Amino acid sequence: MNAPIFLVDAFAKGVGTGNPAGVCLLEGPADEGWMQTVALEMNQAETAFLYPDVDGYQLRWFTPVSYTHLR
Repeated sequence: MNAPIFLVDAFAKGVGTGNPAGVCLLEGPADEGWMQTVALEMNQAETAFLYPDVDGYQLRWFTPVSYTHLR
């Protein structure tokens, strides 16, 4: 699967501050195994996966070893 992945500074007050996190923009739902593998490869505290839904967006985030799903 091809999807843009960014490394961002979350909760940052300026460049180079904050907490690094991966963010992957998807067109729709993705396989949990694939997302877990991407999170492991990003090796950050969190990697978020965001995709549009009927009522807004779906957000899933994974650590290198686990995941959470919010709507």
